[in-house]
Amino acid sequence: MISATPSHPAPSQLRSRLILLLVALMFLGSFFVAAALRFSGWSPQHTRNFGELLQPPRPLGRIALHQSDGTAYPWSPESNRWRLLVVPAPGCTTACANTLDLLHRAWLSMGQKADRLDVVWVGTLPANAPSFRRLVVVAPDARLAAVLPEAARADALPVYLVDPSGYLALHYRPGFDPSGLRKDLGKLLK
Repeated sequence: MISATPSHPAPSQLRSRLILLLVALMFLGSFFVAAALRFSGWSPQHTRNFGELLQPPRPLGRIALHQSDGTAYPWSPESNRWRLLVVPAPGCTTACANTLDLLHRAWLSMGQKADRLDVVWVGTLPANAPSFRRLVVVAPDARLAAVLPEAARADALPVYLVDPSGYLALHYRPGFDPSGLRKDLGKLLK
């Protein structure tokens, strides 16, 4: 005999379905929250660069730079060497000396990884400049200055980070935080 009363799920079935629905909502909910954050442009503070990311990166590897002794500066991507680039303005004195001191300290703070970082100074070094192993002095080049997003002034020098392939990647505006530069370098020179 067939019963005329509608069949309802047992309480244990109902609880199992609710748990399954809750798990699915938790999974899909976190997915939609993550997608909304990603597409809104938000990212966690600790993953950001302290330097300004240049988009698109500008190629410098095609510009033939020459060191102060006349030899060509090798861009050689296979060396996996990063570069800090400074192009000072004529007549730069105190700002140049201070910036070079900051870069020297940043270079020293890299410890064993410091040999994977060149500090490329374009033009004449300031008086009493520190001398260190990976400081490379190159001759000024108008093509290089034309590619840079900001020209240096006598009282303020921007610093640029160039990747191993010779692309201008990050821009540090005058007055940048040296600890931020060291943090960026620490992430890149792992």
